[in-house]
Amino acid sequence: MIYPKIPLAQSIIQICLAKGITTIIISPGSRNAPLTIGFVSNPAFQCYSIADERAAAFFALGIAQQTKQPVALVCTSGSALLNYYPAFAEAFYSQIPLIVLSADRPQSKIDIGDGQTIRQENVFINHSLYNANLNEDASKANDFKINEAIDFALHKKGPVHINAPFEEPLYETVSELSVAVTITASTNDTPMISNEELADFLTIWNNSTKKMILVGVNEPNLISEKTIATLAQDESVVVMTETTSNVNHLSFINNIDTIITPFTNADFEDFRPEILVTFGGMIVSKRIKAFLRKYKPKHHWHIDALRAYDTFNALTKHFEVSPNAFFEALLPLTEVVKSDYFEKLEAVKLLRKQKHEIYLAKIQFSDFKVFEKVIQNLPRNSQLQISNSSAIRYAQLIDIDSSIEVYCNRGTSGIDGSTSTAIGAAVANEKQTVFITGDVGFLYDSNALWNSYIPKNFKIILINNGGGGIFRILPGHEESPVFNTFFETSHGLTAEHLAKMYGFEYSIANDETSLVKELDALYRQNEKPSILEVFTPTLENDRILLQYFRELV
Repeated sequence: MIYPKIPLAQSIIQICLAKGITTIIISPGSRNAPLTIGFVSNPAFQCYSIADERAAAFFALGIAQQTKQPVALVCTSGSALLNYYPAFAEAFYSQIPLIVLSADRPQSKIDIGDGQTIRQENVFINHSLYNANLNEDASKANDFKINEAIDFALHKKGPVHINAPFEEPLYETVSELSVAVTITASTNDTPMISNEELADFLTIWNNSTKKMILVGVNEPNLISEKTIATLAQDESVVVMTETTSNVNHLSFINNIDTIITPFTNADFEDFRPEILVTFGGMIVSKRIKAFLRKYKPKHHWHIDALRAYDTFNALTKHFEVSPNAFFEALLPLTEVVKSDYFEKLEAVKLLRKQKHEIYLAKIQFSDFKVFEKVIQNLPRNSQLQISNSSAIRYAQLIDIDSSIEVYCNRGTSGIDGSTSTAIGAAVANEKQTVFITGDVGFLYDSNALWNSYIPKNFKIILINNGGGGIFRILPGHEESPVFNTFFETSHGLTAEHLAKMYGFEYSIANDETSLVKELDALYRQNEKPSILEVFTPTLENDRILLQYFRELV
């Protein structure tokens, strides 16, 4: 076996192996050579080489998103490390475990004018669960910090930073280890909840006739079928799910904006819940957030073993357990409550469904029509990755088959690494992965395609409306050079030559007939990854979407 000669690099590699951190994403560099040599030379590690650090970090995020296990990132010193920050912040807010291993200059070389040198210690401090600033020599103190960092990533579900200074020579190797590392045991008790802890809240539940369950970003199969069925049968409960919730039942409301956008003030007041129970990550719908901030519930309970955000400025209780543990303890103790809360919303849901179908049947080819056709034609049991901005908001309006898993980077809601995340996720799972993105997000992360590991069945559906279409929907839009250049970012670019350069199959659609035809061809072609670019009318998309909400009444 080949090992780096530098003892500190040996320590990091051995502790990672002992802790089960075996997926390593490496960006080429010189200062990180000791780590690169050690990881790549050991067959116990699965190593990937991704040149662009920003793309590498989101690629790692996609793998960790799927495996639920920490993925390690390795980079050289200097600005390379800063390019991890967008994915690092996303991992923090999405509770995805990442371990950044940054190679650094020794302290004596910092701020003296040495090349490729910045202040790397604590650089992620605002979004890092743990910062391990190591000393240059291997030691028990360093071992403790490395162990702690990895344990935080494992059990606290988020990103950590291990900064390791290496002095030259960097490329020397040995055939035997020169250090014996210290491995600390880690525990992760599963939090539970007792009947005594629930007693007061059970009384509130049993005396409430309007209970809303709102589910944000959520892992597939996290909630038991028994819990879903019990909630669906309770006439005092309305369950509202987002596309990213991965929670499905015919009685649940999965198109929140379609339901509540046409509401009057009287409707909102009548819909105000007495109890709001939330679980999962960030909420996409701005309308449900605005509603619950204005028409606050008497009680807001959030269920999460680690964190609770007071999204609606109404939080009254944080249950620090898993959603399953909470509902499995609570629901068997609840009583039947007479209520028309579900019945009223079900009537609204049926009306909106009729209006929705009538409207989609008559509109011209546009972003909205494309999303309808694309989502209807997704393969069953596939995985859908969605970019941010307009893409995820349109997806919220269309029913998605319950067999399809849905993911989106909603931690920071950025467009910067959606493609890289989708590719990482495709590498880490065996399902057919489809990525729906807008043109600005795709172009922003085009280095994602500079990747040798993309599965042959990976599909990108690129909706090109000529710019940042979401800015046409937001208040304040007006047609002007300032708007087109500095908000919408009109560009006139296509993916054709990028597809050719990176070896993707490429096809286009610009009307409903060609879209249906090309979607069929897209899923039959699995010899290499594919891009289907769909061109929609820039000046019509916002009008068609805004008119949709007017015709739902």
